[in-house]
Formats: sequence, structure tokens, C-alpha cells
Amino acid sequence: QVRLVECGGMSVQPEGSLRLSCAASGFTKPNYAMAWFRQAPGKGREGVASIDSERRIQYADSVKGRFTISQDNAKNTLSLLLTNLKAEDTAVYYCAARYGSGPSLFPGVYAYWGQGTQVTVSS
Repeated sequence: QVRLVECGGMSVQPEGSLRLSCAASGFTKPNYAMAWFRQAPGKGREGVASIDSERRIQYADSVKGRFTISQDNAKNTLSLLLTNLKAEDTAVYYCAARYGSGPSLFPGVYAYWGQGTQVTVSS
């Protein structure tokens, strides 16, 4: 069973930076994709960034140039570097994974989810 555990969420000021991490375990096949999603109060779950086993990456337009997704296969860790943070980035951030190729920002294709970590951007 795939298990995902996020950490790194905290309160930061606007224009600040933050790194989220997701420790992954339990993969039984080498071909899989992972992603970061977020959900703000009263809103649906939004895809932020995704990466697959071939290092193909997809970003949401709202975070392009500000967020960077990366994956350390040796450590089974997925990271998300958030820079130039804005108030509208405030949300619970989730790590997700699925078997198969190709990055995707559609939550319906992901079978495995972490518990989420809160990011709050406020002055």
C-alpha cells in the first residue's frame, strides 16, 4: 500500500518562501506519477504541480514561475518549493500519487493521498 506523509506547512508572510516535503513509501512498480494539490476553505481541490517517473512536469498557471516541484527517488521524497507567496496561496496542500505515466493536475486520477499540511500566507 502506498503511503504519503507531508510536512513543512506553516504560516509565512506575503512574498516569503517555503518548502513542502512528502515522504513516499510502498510503491510496487517503477512507473508512477506524483503531484501536489491544494484546497482552500470553501473551494475545490486544485492541482498545483505534477511530475512523473520520466521527470515530465506540469504546473498550474497560477503558480508557474513561483513554485518548483522536484523528486528525489533515492530518498523517496517529493518536494514543492513555494516562493513569492501570496495570500491566495493559503490552503491545505496535499501530496498525491498514482501508477502510470504522464503528469496530471486532475485529482480524479490519483489513488493515493496524504493527510495534508496547512500553508497560511498572511501579514
